[in-house]
Amino acid sequence: MTRRRSGLRPGVLGIVAVLLGAGLGELVAAFFAASASPFAAVGGALIDLAPAWAKDTAIALFGTGDKIALLTGIAIVLAAVAFGAGMLERRRRSVGAAVVAAIGVAGAVIAVIRTDLGLLAALPSLVAGGAGAMTLRALVSLGETEQESAQDQDRRRFLIWTGAATAAGLLAVAASRIATGASRAVEAVRAALRLPAPATSAPAVPATAELGIPGLAPVVTPNADFYRIDTALVVPQVDPKDWSLRVHGMVDREVVLTWDELIASPLTEADVTLACVSNTVGGDLIGNARWLGLPVREVLARAGVDADADMVLSTSIDGFTASTPLEALTDDRDALLAIGMNGEPLPIPHGFPVRLVVPGLYGYVSATKWVTELEVTRFDRATAYWTTRGWSERGPIKLQSRIDVPRGSVDAGDTVIAGMAWQQHVGVRGVEVRIDGGPWRPATLATAISDDTWVQWSLPWAAESGQHDIECRAVGADGVTQTDALAPPAPDGATGWHRISVTVR
Repeated sequence: MTRRRSGLRPGVLGIVAVLLGAGLGELVAAFFAASASPFAAVGGALIDLAPAWAKDTAIALFGTGDKIALLTGIAIVLAAVAFGAGMLERRRRSVGAAVVAAIGVAGAVIAVIRTDLGLLAALPSLVAGGAGAMTLRALVSLGETEQESAQDQDRRRFLIWTGAATAAGLLAVAASRIATGASRAVEAVRAALRLPAPATSAPAVPATAELGIPGLAPVVTPNADFYRIDTALVVPQVDPKDWSLRVHGMVDREVVLTWDELIASPLTEADVTLACVSNTVGGDLIGNARWLGLPVREVLARAGVDADADMVLSTSIDGFTASTPLEALTDDRDALLAIGMNGEPLPIPHGFPVRLVVPGLYGYVSATKWVTELEVTRFDRATAYWTTRGWSERGPIKLQSRIDVPRGSVDAGDTVIAGMAWQQHVGVRGVEVRIDGGPWRPATLATAISDDTWVQWSLPWAAESGQHDIECRAVGADGVTQTDALAPPAPDGATGWHRISVTVR
């Protein structure tokens, strides 16, 4: 009997086979090693390998949705490779299956390298690759039998097995999400947690700190709106009872701080604005919150810091590291081992149960989430995650301001120009606004909560019909005026004046 041409069907079978394998791999990971799931392992490796320009581009394009975009991209590429493997399997038996198996082996190697789970980390990707390869061979073989036969029974059998494999893959993916019980368990612990009262309370936020202008960012950022930029594709799930902080390195004595010891310590409450170094001029990767935590200087004092040390290398439970100048953790600023954010335990994506908060520094050198280790060392002896990728080893916040309103278009007549300005741990003295290249006009500042927070500003404007360009610049509490020199985020933060175009109707 003449063999009918298969067309693109083997490619589709490749996608079905890889879907089943990936689903089983994710399901295995949910039970044994969530951080070593195939998607998390490969995605994490891509983040680690990405150059600074690629990271900036991803954040510029997708903002805090950069991880979703990465996972979507991985899925698309994987589907394309699976399609190719299916077509190859149809032409040369076992070769396409070998490609699928090789992908699983690669994922296993990456998982072992990136996690501290040992050989157990390899299991999810090996299951994914093995199951995908065997399924591909079986489906392609069934497909050939069905094409060479005129029997309805063979056709039904092929369709049943193909449909069953597709359904099994989808069910495995869904079951892996359900089976990830750690997330639900830790969220339940967090929900039941009651924060201790601070020994040192922050003053009430002044009523005059909030201008109440529509479209202007609130002076205190709600937790749900706080930006999130980190390298964790799978958010670490850490039960407080299992958490501890090890302080070691250039110290007189090693200190291990447990959760119970931390919450029993005199805690400090402080308002601090955090900013990401990837924030472009006028960007929104910045937020302000009221934090509760233990001053880091007290923990370092217990350990006794060597006089030659100048840096603290903080490490997250997922392996991320940050290099923080020692003086920023030992001077009078409110550098905290934070456990609370705006009156509630830290949200899990923001570092629950404990993270670092350091005023005056960009997050990549200070704001380590899920922190478990502080190594007292020197800049000439140790490097951190982003500094090994070309970013500056020290990241002091640069003086910045932005325009929040108006945006796009506005009706002619009396309106208002308003925005935010910041230079944490220095403070802002004033903001100036220029319209269509005219003279600089001083804006009115709201009351700043402290020098460690951003501040709102506003300027009344009699808007006339036409197109207008508006610029702003801040003046720091030290008298320095924000520079107009344009610089990208890499390697130590963007600079330049924020400029917008507005159409007045």
